Amino acid sequence: MTAALIAGKVSRNGAEIDARAARLAGGLISLGIEDGDVVAVMLRNIPAFVDIIQGCRIAGAYYCQINWHFKRDEAGYILADCGAKVLIIQPDLLAEVSSAVPPHVQVIVTDAGAGSNDGFESWLAAQTAYAGPLRTPRGHMAYTSGTTGRPKGVRRLPLTPEQQALSAQVAKEALGIYPGVRSLLSAPLYHSAPSSFAQQSLLQGSLFVLEEKFDAEATLALIERHRIDTVYLVPVMYVRLLRLPADVRSRYDLSSLSYVASTGSPCAPDIKKAMIGWLGPVVHEAYASSETGYITVMKPQDAARKPGSAGRAVGQARIRIFDDAGHELPPGEIGTIYAHQPAYSDFTYHGQDAARRAIERDGLASVGDMGYLDEEGFLYVCDRASDMVISGGANIYPAEIEHVLITLPGIADCAVVGIPDEEFGEALAAQVVAEAGTTLDADTIRKALAERIAGFKVPRRIDIVEALPRDDNGKVQKRRIRDAYWSGKSRRI
Repeated sequence: MTAALIAGKVSRNGAEIDARAARLAGGLISLGIEDGDVVAVMLRNIPAFVDIIQGCRIAGAYYCQINWHFKRDEAGYILADCGAKVLIIQPDLLAEVSSAVPPHVQVIVTDAGAGSNDGFESWLAAQTAYAGPLRTPRGHMAYTSGTTGRPKGVRRLPLTPEQQALSAQVAKEALGIYPGVRSLLSAPLYHSAPSSFAQQSLLQGSLFVLEEKFDAEATLALIERHRIDTVYLVPVMYVRLLRLPADVRSRYDLSSLSYVASTGSPCAPDIKKAMIGWLGPVVHEAYASSETGYITVMKPQDAARKPGSAGRAVGQARIRIFDDAGHELPPGEIGTIYAHQPAYSDFTYHGQDAARRAIERDGLASVGDMGYLDEEGFLYVCDRASDMVISGGANIYPAEIEHVLITLPGIADCAVVGIPDEEFGEALAAQVVAEAGTTLDADTIRKALAERIAGFKVPRRIDIVEALPRDDNGKVQKRRIRDAYWSGKSRRI
C-alpha cells in the first residue's frame, strides 16, 4: 500500500491516497489520456502533487513537472514541446502563463473559483475510479538543458522487473529509501531528484511528510514529531540549518534520523563536516543527472579522507573518463565524465533523438561534466563543459539568460557565469558590454530580466565591462571570466 501522507494540515492514509489516485486516473483517461501520454504539472509542494504522482502511474502517463517560478515563455515552451494533453496548475500560476497554454491542452485548476472549472477537489470527487486493464507505470518527464539553453525532455522507457529491483537498491543506497521508511521532503518537486525521492517514498515507505517550502527550525520540529528516518536536503538548506542558534538546534530530538540524502548541488567540504559533526555519520551526497540517474554516493565515513569527492559508483553503475579524442583516461587525469546506471531504463530526449545519440560513447552517457577518478574509484567533479550553474540545487543554463540579455536595449555583448556564494554554492554573475554611446545600469537590467525570466535566473551581480575576453575564433572565453571570480577558492563548483 502507498505510504501515508502528511502535508501541512492534510493527513491521509495509504488507502485514501490510492483511492484518490484511482479516481484521478479515471478522470485523466476520460479526458483522453492514453498509455504513454503526458500530463503537465505546475504546482508547489501541495497534496495534489501526490495524487498526480500516483494517479499518473495508474493511468500509464508521464507527469511533466514545470518549475512554478517560470514565466510565460519558459512554461509555454515546455507545454508545447512535451505534448501534454492536460495541465494541472494552481490559479495564481495560471494567471502568469495562461496566454502560453496551447489551445488543445485541457486545464485543471487546483483551487475552486479560478474560472476554468470548479477546482481540483470537486473535479476529482466527480470522477470514476479507473478499473480497466493495467497500464504500464511511468514516472516523471524531467526537462534538462545544455549549451543551447533550450530545455530537452528526458523520456524513459518503462522499467523491466529486473530494473525495478535494481532501482529499489539504488534508492536505498543513494536516497535512504527502503520498505517502511519515514521520510521528509521540502525541496521543490519540480526538480528531478526530489521527484524521484517522492516516488520512491510513496512506493516503499510507511510515512511521507511533504513541506510546501523549507523552513530550518520547522524541519527539525517535523523530524522530531514524526520520528523521521530519512530527510532530503540540499547544501543551501544545510547552511540555513547551521545558522540556527545552538540552543535552537539542541532543542529538538533528532535521534530517529539515520539518513540525510543530498544531490543536485555540490556540498562544500567544510559545510558537510559541520553537518556530520552535528548529526553524526548520516549525511550522504550523490552525483546524478536526469539522464544518467544516480551514479555515485559519498558515504559519511569517507567524507573526511576524500574531501570534495562525489563518492564511488552506486549499485552496478559504470563510470569512465574520456579525453576529447575518445581515449579513456587513467586515474587522476581530468576528462569528460561518462556513466551508465543499469538500474534505469534507456531514455531519449523527447523529439531530439540526434541530441541523445550525441551524448553517448561505448554505451555510456555524458551530460558534459568534467572530472576524474582516483585510484580507489572515487569521482571528483571539477567543471562543467556545458557551463551550467547549480545554485541552491537549481540547474541554471547561462545561455538561456544570455539570449534574453542580448535583446535588452543598449546591450552589445554579454556573458553569464557561476560565481561562488556561501549560501547557495553558486550564484549568477553577468558581464555586459554597452553599445557605443549608451550608459547601462545594473538595476535597470535586473528589472528588465525579472519581467521575462524566473527570479532565480536573474544574476545577483551585473558588471558593466568594456569588452569580453574572446579566443581567436571569436568565442567568449568563459573560463577566463570565471577564474577572476573563483580565484583562491578550493572547489570550483
